[in-house]
Amino acid sequence: MEYFVQQLINGLTLGSIYGLVAIGYTMVYGIIGMINFAHGDIFMIGGFAALIVFLVLTSIFAGLPVAVLLLVMLLIAMLMTSLWNWTIERVAYRPLRGSFRLAPLITAIGMSIVLSNFIQVTQGPRNKPIPPLISSVYNIGGITISLKQIVIIIITAVLLTVFWYLVNHTALGRAQRATEQDRKMAALLGVNVDQTISVTFIMGAALAAVAGTMYLMYYGVVNFNDGFVPGVKAFTAAVLGGIGSLPGAVLGGLMIGLIESLWSAYFTIAYKDVATFAILAFVLIFKPTGILGRPEVEKV
Repeated sequence: MEYFVQQLINGLTLGSIYGLVAIGYTMVYGIIGMINFAHGDIFMIGGFAALIVFLVLTSIFAGLPVAVLLLVMLLIAMLMTSLWNWTIERVAYRPLRGSFRLAPLITAIGMSIVLSNFIQVTQGPRNKPIPPLISSVYNIGGITISLKQIVIIIITAVLLTVFWYLVNHTALGRAQRATEQDRKMAALLGVNVDQTISVTFIMGAALAAVAGTMYLMYYGVVNFNDGFVPGVKAFTAAVLGGIGSLPGAVLGGLMIGLIESLWSAYFTIAYKDVATFAILAFVLIFKPTGILGRPEVEKV
């Protein structure tokens, strides 16, 4: 039983990271109906930005408190990824917004390749390690819980609450929901559609930066290729939970994390990805909109 609970905690931690990235996927899809396949690489850039900030700060300010160090890493990583995603939206996606549906998809895949290769060229192909930021570990009834796991889960819960409130109870959220329902009508009613979409990309990038920083802190290493597999799994989480739903994105992320952790614990680790996508297929067969997704209403 203790081993099972331990794996549940590990799965919730991993799922929290997936959930943060999945929110970015679901926000962009919900507002413009496009899958931003470069979002996983934005997550990876967030991890590299946090690593660079860590190296710079520790070389200049020895003995800086961990809380301050982590806060600065988060803030600068969020700023850098937001600038990247804002630029990508303006340069690569906005000109194709009225084009046929495959054009933005192809562009998104192209941007993913560009970002991955850019980081490979500038930072090198090898893994980039980081010393442990938070090393405290608690043993409760034979179950080991690290402080970094607690931090990751709490940050995910807080950010989900903040973004849910932002989308449902603020003027920006109303503009986003209006743009999602009908862009032309929203523009006629005074909503700045282009600005709303850009802000949505920035919000998604900020969440991806937090996830990238948490990923770096949890595993202690980052690689230029880390945007692909976690990005695909976060997209899977968004689809599983119901793409377009913020709670659904986090729920899907938690489910993916739990499936991976429990499968790796009780079965061969080589097939954990097979199990994940098999369960996704099973859910979508019986509930095509995902667990918390809503049926898409066709506009006529």
